[in-house]
Amino acid sequence: MSDDGTPEKTSTSPALGRRALMLGAVGASAVLSIRPALAQTAGSVLACEIPVPDPARAGSYIAPDGATVASGTPGAFAPPGRAFRGEEVKRALSGAQQLPGTTREANQAYLNYIRRLQRGQGGFTCFASLQMPRG
Repeated sequence: MSDDGTPEKTSTSPALGRRALMLGAVGASAVLSIRPALAQTAGSVLACEIPVPDPARAGSYIAPDGATVASGTPGAFAPPGRAFRGEEVKRALSGAQQLPGTTREANQAYLNYIRRLQRGQGGFTCFASLQMPRG
């Protein structure tokens, strides 16, 4: 309101209207491009790999609690011959199946190792991605 009590006039320029339309169009295209990206991401998460142990600890054995220990430690398990794919880990974590090529005890030790992964360790990003809820 102005000083004399009358409502102030506001002007809406045609440029402002065009800008709003452009922003709406950009937003709509972003939504259309995000959906396929999410589907692609879900597929890539299942294809990612988790090395056990990570390359920084190569040659270490895995104790039943998931800790890395010196090679040959009694009761510990030799590393598997390859990294596990995200899809394999996801199924094993849910109890649907064991990690490929493992005994029941080695499977549990490897899953304990995977659950203990920390930021900066090989496989952490893959494991963290498996934990994300999918919509």
